[in-house]
Amino acid sequence: MNEQKLQKLIEDVKDGALSRRSFIKKAVAAGMAAPIASQLLVWNGVAMAQTKEDYKPTKAGGGGPLKILYWQAPTLLNPHFASGTKDQDASNIFYEPLAGWDAEGNLVPKLAAEIPTKQNGGLSADGTTVTWKLKPGVKWHDGKPFTADDVVFNWEYASDPATAAYTTGSYTGIKVEKADDLTVKVIYPQPQPFWADPFVGVAGMIIPKHLFQDYKGAKSREAPANLKPVGTGPYKFADFKPGDILTGERFADYHVKNQPHFDTIEIKGGGDAVSAARAVLQTGEFDYAWNMQVEDEVLKRMETGGRGRVLTVPSGNIEFIILNTTDPWTEVDGERSSVKTKHPTLSDPKVRQAMNLLLDRDSVQKFIYGRGGTATASFVNNPKMFKSPNLKYEFSIDKANKILDDAGYKRGADGIREKDGKKLKYVFQTSINAPRQKTQAIIKQACQRAGIDLELKSVTASVFFSSDVANPDTYTKLYVDMEMYTTTQSSPDPERFLNQFVSWEIATKENKWLGRNVSRYSDPEADKAYKAAQKELDPEKRADLLIKVNEIFCEANVILPLLSRNRVAVAANNLVPNYSGWDSDTWSVASWYRS
Repeated sequence: MNEQKLQKLIEDVKDGALSRRSFIKKAVAAGMAAPIASQLLVWNGVAMAQTKEDYKPTKAGGGGPLKILYWQAPTLLNPHFASGTKDQDASNIFYEPLAGWDAEGNLVPKLAAEIPTKQNGGLSADGTTVTWKLKPGVKWHDGKPFTADDVVFNWEYASDPATAAYTTGSYTGIKVEKADDLTVKVIYPQPQPFWADPFVGVAGMIIPKHLFQDYKGAKSREAPANLKPVGTGPYKFADFKPGDILTGERFADYHVKNQPHFDTIEIKGGGDAVSAARAVLQTGEFDYAWNMQVEDEVLKRMETGGRGRVLTVPSGNIEFIILNTTDPWTEVDGERSSVKTKHPTLSDPKVRQAMNLLLDRDSVQKFIYGRGGTATASFVNNPKMFKSPNLKYEFSIDKANKILDDAGYKRGADGIREKDGKKLKYVFQTSINAPRQKTQAIIKQACQRAGIDLELKSVTASVFFSSDVANPDTYTKLYVDMEMYTTTQSSPDPERFLNQFVSWEIATKENKWLGRNVSRYSDPEADKAYKAAQKELDPEKRADLLIKVNEIFCEANVILPLLSRNRVAVAANNLVPNYSGWDSDTWSVASWYRS
């Protein structure tokens, strides 16, 4: 759909000649995602649809305990340091953003009184200013009032390089000003097409100024509240044993009437995905279990137990492999995989091209993931308007062998290829769970037939996804040749998702390995396209620029996408969770109830 036709449809909505729903249907038919179509209407002065929450309880409390199982146990409770989804979800029980994303990709107010629009004066005509009105009467768990000072402080905290926050990409390059106690302005240096990033969703959870102001910058890791949160959320902190169990109690002064329904909340960590699914679907010990990285056939058999059901929603999540172009075995200035080094063989584009041909994506989908994912060659898959039409995948051991032959990699007596004394021998790392180990095995078998030897390494999930800067086995360290995991697209717009491919987000010792670019690879053209997308207001041109960023990394075969992942969880039959594929699993845990 070209810009002229799109603008005509928007004008029809504004004039009343076309309904909002009809506009979104037409946009979706033309390849645009519903959330993006909705955002376009808001940008052009059409009020956002109000999300209707299906919440039945008529009073807060009385629901007893809510028991949640995370087989990757949370290890910290500061959302600005949460590089793993488990830590983001755990933090979201206590901390809230100004707004979150519902299952349809609509913005929903949390600590904001309303969503900014042109109609209410929240969005400036030139696209450079967003004004947030804060909800009055909100209290922190210690009774102190939540104000604009807290919001401004979070910007200062996250944008300070010395803090080394995982969320820094959402707050760098902007200004945040207090207008009054309940109003803040976010000021962008140029028109901002996707403004709902700072203070929104998983990157937007707000911590209290009065408890963290003495721990901004270099002292950020010393704050007691990193492990004992005081938030505005529906549950107050009770106890936390990192890597094991987290408990909270209903916050009696929560700012939403009649919420939360449950009196206590427990997140139990550890075990594996299969045992977590069994504890909900078969034994009924828990109400909810997250991230069902379980073979689909296994889930189907468990569902027959009748105690729970599988929840599946579309998302932008991707299961993928990173090939390390830096040297993980040589230490420079106190860090391995330094950007000052080159990998002995994976820095060769021909080797990476051969590796991409050795991924049997169709078998991984068919025999392991089923309804949990779809084979893909693109890092971005949803919304569809941002998916590259040019990226295709192929599985061919013959072609991989020819590429390596032509590149001069000869088989030795042990069958492993080498060139100039450097063998094609790699450590392939991922977290421990059955689907990932089976995927590793499929890839290893194909690589063997091409003269590449893979040593398979499996790391306990709570360690692999830990934000512990002292741990050498975290996925952000990338102290191996290649690794595989799922990364979460936390909003329907992939701009922040794709900052994993920009040079200023490279994970290093200096930023405590919390930079989002874990691959360490960079390309000036990707940086240029990304920066251009940040100020491009034409939706089609902007999508093309973000697609280019995606294509540069995928065509370089540094990023090897495997599966476009649906978000899969399991819930007790009597639990009604507000579940979204575009936000944290716990984004609206206050509205969960038992039917």
